[in-house]
Amino acid sequence: MANFPNYKYLLTYRYAEIICDLTIEFVKRYIDYKSRTKDQMEQAARSGKQNIIEGVTQQTSLKTQIRLLGVSNSSFEELLADYEDYLRQHSLPIYPKTHPKIQSFRQIAYRLSNLSNLSTLGNLIEKPILPDNPTDAANFLLTLCHQVTFLLNRQIKSTEQKFITTGGYSENLFKKRLTNRSN
Repeated sequence: MANFPNYKYLLTYRYAEIICDLTIEFVKRYIDYKSRTKDQMEQAARSGKQNIIEGVTQQTSLKTQIRLLGVSNSSFEELLADYEDYLRQHSLPIYPKTHPKIQSFRQIAYRLSNLSNLSTLGNLIEKPILPDNPTDAANFLLTLCHQVTFLLNRQIKSTEQKFITTGGYSENLFKKRLTNRSN
């Protein structure tokens, strides 16, 4: 596989990119372009994606990574609520987890987010397609938001465990400094 930025290897990032792209398309189709909701939804999707990138750069400490992944998670939780609000306010159903379309949405998301769907530059080969009707479109994005928040929570817990086990950047620099002084 090609050597592209480390964040593109993250499943959370690939979900975030799909959500961001489809949210832009969703608001163009279904949200009034003058609406504050349009801006809020676009910014939440962008913030979710960008905070993953910022959080996992090599210069970022584990403590900062945990904080930024938390910001990303909060952004996607906000976006999730926006999709629920859209469905409720338009008297459209929120599909239960057991709905056949939810299973289909999960399969599509799995296929799109798979590493085999990345080009040598780290871009999605098969692009996500927003369903043609607002009910399916909002439920698809709602499903993606549920998945990314679940994955981000796991990533945060894993990073917290790594921090507990290995210590933080400043703590490790201090240990190296002490070792250097004693030599």
